[in-house]
Amino acid sequence: MGAGIVGSLVYTFSDSFWFSAVEAEVYAMSSFFTAIVIWAFLKWDVIKDPREENRWMIFIAYLVGLSIGVHLLNLVTLPALALIYYFKKYPNPTLKGGLIAMFFGGVALIIINNLIIPGLPSLAGSMEIFFVNSLGMPFGAGIIFFSILFLGSLFFAYRYSRIKEKAILNTVLLSLVFILIGYGSYALIVVRANQDPIINENAPSDIVSYVSYLKREQYGYRPLLHGQYFTAKLVDQVEGEPIYMKGKDKYEIVDYELENTYDPTKTTILPRVYSTQENHKRIYRSKLGLREGQDPTFGDNLYFMFSHQLGHMYWRYFMWNFSGRESDFADAPWIGIGDALSDKFPEYIQENKGHNNYLMLPLLLGIIAKVDPKSFYINLMLFLMMGVVLVLYLNSPPVEPRERDYIYVGSFYAFAIWIGMGVLTIGDMISKLNKNLAISGIIATLITLPVVGLIASQNWDDHNRKGRYFSVDSARNFLASCAPNAILFTGGDKRYFPALVCARSRRIQDGCTGHRFELFRYRLMTRPVNESAALPFSMSPERYQKGTNDVLYVTETEGLKAISVKEYLKLLNSGSELLRMNTGGKSIVNMVPTRNLILEVDSATMNLQVKGQYVTKGTLMLLDLITTNNWERPIYFNNTSLASIGINLDDHVVMEGLTYRLLPIRKPEFIREELVNPSLAMKNYMEKFAFRGMDNPDAYLDEEYRRFASNHRSALNSIAIALLDQDKLEDAATLLNYGLKVMPNEAIPYDLSSGQSVPLFFEVGEDEKAMDIIDKVSKKSLDMIEFYTAEDRPYDRDMMISVEMVKYFIPLLEERGYEEKAEELKARLSRFIDTEESDTSRIQRR
Repeated sequence: MGAGIVGSLVYTFSDSFWFSAVEAEVYAMSSFFTAIVIWAFLKWDVIKDPREENRWMIFIAYLVGLSIGVHLLNLVTLPALALIYYFKKYPNPTLKGGLIAMFFGGVALIIINNLIIPGLPSLAGSMEIFFVNSLGMPFGAGIIFFSILFLGSLFFAYRYSRIKEKAILNTVLLSLVFILIGYGSYALIVVRANQDPIINENAPSDIVSYVSYLKREQYGYRPLLHGQYFTAKLVDQVEGEPIYMKGKDKYEIVDYELENTYDPTKTTILPRVYSTQENHKRIYRSKLGLREGQDPTFGDNLYFMFSHQLGHMYWRYFMWNFSGRESDFADAPWIGIGDALSDKFPEYIQENKGHNNYLMLPLLLGIIAKVDPKSFYINLMLFLMMGVVLVLYLNSPPVEPRERDYIYVGSFYAFAIWIGMGVLTIGDMISKLNKNLAISGIIATLITLPVVGLIASQNWDDHNRKGRYFSVDSARNFLASCAPNAILFTGGDKRYFPALVCARSRRIQDGCTGHRFELFRYRLMTRPVNESAALPFSMSPERYQKGTNDVLYVTETEGLKAISVKEYLKLLNSGSELLRMNTGGKSIVNMVPTRNLILEVDSATMNLQVKGQYVTKGTLMLLDLITTNNWERPIYFNNTSLASIGINLDDHVVMEGLTYRLLPIRKPEFIREELVNPSLAMKNYMEKFAFRGMDNPDAYLDEEYRRFASNHRSALNSIAIALLDQDKLEDAATLLNYGLKVMPNEAIPYDLSSGQSVPLFFEVGEDEKAMDIIDKVSKKSLDMIEFYTAEDRPYDRDMMISVEMVKYFIPLLEERGYEEKAEELKARLSRFIDTEESDTSRIQRR
């Protein structure tokens, strides 16, 4: 019992599980299903009655089926469960027998993951298309026929197993049925999709779109066993399977899957450096030390797999949980006993609530565990399948939008079992001195419980959500920056979903609707949201179906300098041949005849330009919306959505707080800064914005909160600059001081945006506050530079900004007459880098 308590509590308070347990995500429920399936199989292992065994096996199958609707992590336990089955049925196991058992466990995994989950719906979809398109039957006829055929086959097979008294076949069939019953919970997705909720990504409302949803086609494809290097050229692209969409009376072909063929001389087995995205290519070259134009070798491929995928993206997370974590900063390394005895960490890391050190005690407790061979191999399979094997299967790119440690909590769960076993090992050691097993167990538990206390105490402050409101308040502030009945585009889940909640549930800003630009292309938002008017579009919904106008390539037409957006949309909606282009094979797509677009506004015009080589469906829909809306509803963007749009709107937007309003104007060329409506923006910022808890140093404000705070500080700087441009020094000073009040350094440490406010404080005569910011920011920056240099760490973005920040302060101090402070910073910085060469372009604001 003591071993179970210690092992389970270590897992409970571990960094990754605790984080996933309090997030609005699937991983906590996934951990529950993993645990209960393993527990149920161990329960099955001790049962002697064959009939009772079969009942538990069917129950386990039902749990596996249910878990599919939560997360597929549970399936990777099957090879380990197969070992449990083998060890029970074969008392004298062999290596060959164990491998065969794991093989069949892997086969079961493949059958469920590749055949049952997408395979049965795919077969039903094919039959549905045949019945409707070829036989002229109504929608649903093929699904009904398939269901009758499949269920009838199961029934007769089950009846046969009963009549012939084939117990194993009977159990297998019943297990399959219960897997399907559990998997049937997934049908809720189709039910919800047909209710047309606000968020209806890919709208899986029929069998064809449901299959696409199951196959996760929107996430693209990652090569697993064979594929291209990132330098490989695309040599051929052929059409594959047709893509169907439900039409008026049949399923229509809207496009074809594209099958890419790369230069065969630049392909490899087990491809790890495969992504051809430009930003990924740069990171590959940086990590591998490759020059531009130099091809990676298979050795480079393996180096990336071991150093980044297995090292950085798994082992680092593992050590976070059982050794220690340096901080909550992105890409923070793990720390151990030596780091606890060292004073090398600067103050900003030591004071970070995510700085946790467990002295490697949980790790050592798991390592010393003495386990019987059968239990060891079972747990080893769990540990590897939910860890290393997942790493290899997921084949992660060189950069992720967030830390991915929550993916591998199953592997950490398996190691926590070894930690529990470590308690038993200590108990065995004590029992050699004290023959009373009960007392030995109690002593072992008491000795190891402090490890639980250490982990809980270290992790408590950075997992405590008390006093945190800014995820909601920041969304509220976005909406408060908009006029009533506005259309707001945001970017990223952490901005979109809170904005949606605030707009719909809290009724913040009358009639304002929030939309995530990245999801805009997935469905046509033409119905009322939050009692506001439906979004207006001129093109028919068919023009926005999947496979239609997904990408429109810019193909410059000779003699055509620009085209009216309104006229272009009319041509596109009519299916004009003038816009058609052949990309090879049967694929004919629409194009944009010039990158210069004209939007007529009364007697004036807005000149828009396509940023890249193509226009996405989302950008096309936005152009349609802007044109058809005809300025009746205000349209706003936040900074991330504005950057992700395929057309350049920077000269036509005005900042009104945290958002940018699209207006029929053009920024004069002599204005370098963004356009701001300073009086309205200041009013929104000081009267409508909420900053609950952002002044509380006891609340845990993690990196995401600090990023939100930095955005608000940056917006404040923009407003203050605009006020100063109008010679409103008093208003600028009031606003700047308000920012220090609601987001003080004690709660949200000064950052890049704070440094950019220094010249503004000088300009309004607040030299003391400017110097305070310089002191705190320069100390943190120089500490980071010294620490990174001593540790020989890569010269990353944070390091670069720290260097530029200090360089930025030096001339400011000299201009203001603080030569002594400037010389002090220059002298300390010169110990690490050349202070003469300076590029502060990313810092400069005024």
